[in-house]
Amino acid sequence: MFTGTILKILSIILLIAVGIVLILGIGTLFKGGETSKKYSNKLMQLRVLLQFIAVLALVGFAYFFKN
Repeated sequence: MFTGTILKILSIILLIAVGIVLILGIGTLFKGGETSKKYSNKLMQLRVLLQFIAVLALVGFAYFFKN
């Protein structure tokens, strides 16, 4: 039970992190200019990495803790 709660919290944190980076990346993209050139691509790469980690974690949790 304790492990399940930790896994749920970790899953939510990962999904929120992906959402925040996505919103920051889109905001930077629409801002344009030098800021966009400098940070937009890096934020989207970070989003893809976080999505990969989140998907692996969620699939792992589903596989190892299925009832």
